[in-house]
Amino acid sequence: MATSPLYPTYPPSPGAGVLRHPHWWQRRWVRYGALITLLALSGLVILALVRRQTGTEGFLVGIALAVLPVPWLIAAFRWLDRVAPGPWRNLAFAFAWGACAAALIAIVANSFAVKWIAGSTADPAGANTLGATLIAPIVEESAKSLAVLLVFLFRRRDFTGIVDGVVIAGITATGFAFTENILYLGTAFGTDRLTGGHGIVSVTAATFFVRIVMSPFAHPLFTTLTGIGFGIAALSAERQHARRVLVPVGGLLLAMGMHAFWNGSSTFGEYGFFAVYGAFMVPAFGLLTWLAIWTRQRELRTVREELPVYVAAGWLGPGEPFALGSMRARRVAKDFARHHAGRPAARAVAQYEAHATALALLRRRAGRGRAGADFPVRERELLQELWQHREPARPALEYAARVCAPAPAYWAPYAPYGCPPVPYPAYNPYRT
Repeated sequence: MATSPLYPTYPPSPGAGVLRHPHWWQRRWVRYGALITLLALSGLVILALVRRQTGTEGFLVGIALAVLPVPWLIAAFRWLDRVAPGPWRNLAFAFAWGACAAALIAIVANSFAVKWIAGSTADPAGANTLGATLIAPIVEESAKSLAVLLVFLFRRRDFTGIVDGVVIAGITATGFAFTENILYLGTAFGTDRLTGGHGIVSVTAATFFVRIVMSPFAHPLFTTLTGIGFGIAALSAERQHARRVLVPVGGLLLAMGMHAFWNGSSTFGEYGFFAVYGAFMVPAFGLLTWLAIWTRQRELRTVREELPVYVAAGWLGPGEPFALGSMRARRVAKDFARHHAGRPAARAVAQYEAHATALALLRRRAGRGRAGADFPVRERELLQELWQHREPARPALEYAARVCAPAPAYWAPYAPYGCPPVPYPAYNPYRT
């Protein structure tokens, strides 16, 4: 294994070598079991509540229609997270929390609040309006933000910046919107069964158009504001306690305000919904999309700037910082490994890329005094992971660096879209 004076042997931490047995409630399998049980029970209860309100047929129709935007939204957030992909278990937890726990909290709390307001004011119509424009945004955004908070607290190694906050928040909101859409579409289908509505003039068609076609991004858009707040907190130094608390709270308040403004658009007149949609929601969606993509490009630039020091220390090859800082080169490297050594090699290259990105982001935080006291330990772990995957990854990354290297100036008029394609070499670098 490569060594360098840049990376001295760190002294053991206080208490190193002392074996401590955690209490039973601190064991990982106990926490995982409790969390899975909580989500499963929440899922069963929420499914029973939705089915009771929509009926069996409406429930099945609601599921069939509500699931349509889910793969596209998840794919969009996974694409955004490709530079430093987080583990699937975090995304699965986020989606399950949004679809089960957050949806259950919202249904119970919203129903209780509306009934209490209606009983106190003797104005059911006013209670419904107040519940939709004030109570629902507060309850729903708070319930969804709990998933982001839990990942932030208990998976800090996987939560390193704005992109992670956006992805976790967006996946949570996607799960929440899925369950909510089942309820709305199933209820609309039941209304059509009673009134005889069918076709494009039916309530189901109108609900599908508004919630699935026009605004499938609404809930993810609201909750990503909370995710951005937690992402900024993750980038803050540990000593900046006020910032680490106030910025996520500010993001949550912005999410509640945007949600309330969206829900209240129906009270702004006949065309209030379309006015808010065109003048507010679409520009906000475009702005946040630009911010997320810009942050992703900044992460790639960080990879190119921070990894050369590990080249000097012998941990990485000369062309790897450039290849790891380009999404096109990463894709070429995985294709090269898959072509010559099969899918296991391609997966090893993907893991190598993920660990290298995490190492670059960790070093950038350390340079700004935000890495925490465990920086040496975490750096050593990531370097060990890179060393273990170097055999399948290095040939692929070296090839990708040659293929995707910037074209010389004299080539620019003939290759405006980058380097010309280079065929795979005749030899197989994975054969010895």
